[in-house]
Amino acid sequence: MGRSNGYIIGFAAAVCLVCSIFVSGLAVALKPQQEQNKVLDRQVKVLTVVGLLDEGSTASPAEIQKLFDENIKAKVVDLESGEYVDNIDAKTFDQKKLLSDPMMSTDITPNPAGVPRVPKQALVYHVTDAAGNLEVLVLPVEGKGLWSTLYGYLALESDLNTVRGITFYQHGETPGLGGEVDNPRWKSLWPGRKVFDADNQPVIEVVKGQAGPVAEAPHKIDGLSGATLTSRGVTHLVQLWMGDKGFGHYLDKLRAKGDRS
Repeated sequence: MGRSNGYIIGFAAAVCLVCSIFVSGLAVALKPQQEQNKVLDRQVKVLTVVGLLDEGSTASPAEIQKLFDENIKAKVVDLESGEYVDNIDAKTFDQKKLLSDPMMSTDITPNPAGVPRVPKQALVYHVTDAAGNLEVLVLPVEGKGLWSTLYGYLALESDLNTVRGITFYQHGETPGLGGEVDNPRWKSLWPGRKVFDADNQPVIEVVKGQAGPVAEAPHKIDGLSGATLTSRGVTHLVQLWMGDKGFGHYLDKLRAKGDRS
């Protein structure tokens, strides 16, 4: 016996409903694990950019967590005052969430980095010596490339000027072109470069073509071949976050403090 059109439509609708409920339930169930994986990936990036973990390491999640907890101290900073915010737990602090709150973020448009708003508070990471003095400072950076917003970390030595390393944990740039921001060879050109000039103004830049060795071009890094706009975007985002609209006031406080703790 043939089925009526109403039966067929009803059956199809029921199947779609069951499938949508299953998919929604699966997404909800997997979300905590996905969030945990994001946290782990960022911990890996921080450990890598300061030199405590090799690029492409096969360390287990437990080993990564242990290495991070033993060597990295996260702190929340007020970007306007440059002071630490001690009453906020750095482990649960959500910097991106602040961007949707007009009371907790600042409109900085227009700017070359294409960043519409910056949070009034931000997370930073310290590597310290046995006496508690700062050895490496890791600062989050973000800004527009060609096709996407790049999110990453810039690590500075204790002089707050010399680059220890740079890395990106999220972007949508073209593989083989702008996506070469992930290439270890290109990232290896950053250590030793200087971010600031004598007046503590951020002048580091990714140039078109080859920049040359650190001794000859302390403020310049080789451009990404075939990716001029992504290269320019990296310049703009680093300069933005190292300036007064980003971590400039915080860096000034650290310089004035002297002990860098």
